[in-house]
Amino acid sequence: MRLYALCDQELLDKRGLSLEEFIQIAKDHNAEIIQYRNKNADVAFIKQQLIFIRKNYDGFLIVNDAYELIEFCDGVHVGQEDLKAIDEDVFKAVKILRSVIKKEKLLGISTHNEQEVLQANDMDLNYIGLGAYRETSTKKDISGVLGSSLDEIALKSKHLVAAIGGVKLDDNFSNVTYKVIGSGLIK
Repeated sequence: MRLYALCDQELLDKRGLSLEEFIQIAKDHNAEIIQYRNKNADVAFIKQQLIFIRKNYDGFLIVNDAYELIEFCDGVHVGQEDLKAIDEDVFKAVKILRSVIKKEKLLGISTHNEQEVLQANDMDLNYIGLGAYRETSTKKDISGVLGSSLDEIALKSKHLVAAIGGVKLDDNFSNVTYKVIGSGLIK
């Protein structure tokens, strides 16, 4: 199973870890993707962090939400609420995103249930994040935990699936391409 490392700036700050230390941990675990997430910073700071990651990491670099910074990374990941902030119609929101980030870049969205997965099947995406797999201390707004049903729901996706939310290194899935791990990497 492949690793997708979620680098949350708030978590790094809380744990006293530098971005450089996180990148090294991700490399040590052979992470193929790093997603940089910072819900509290301005675009200039996020851009600076993306440039730093790119200089120090050769894998895929995804930015969370800040699609205006697509030139500094390989793709964008957007949550359902963030899609609806772009347009209330999530299909239109994905079309808007795709027009900005173009085909050569990756686009992924978060999904939380079978209905959202089936909806995503009709969108121009590269992957979906599916979860939460289990409860997590870093996300307070989890509406439902999928547990063992995550693997069954993942089977219904036509896109690559990244298991999100409380995933640990030793978790195994049959129908998931990536395990997305953030706080579990930096213990």
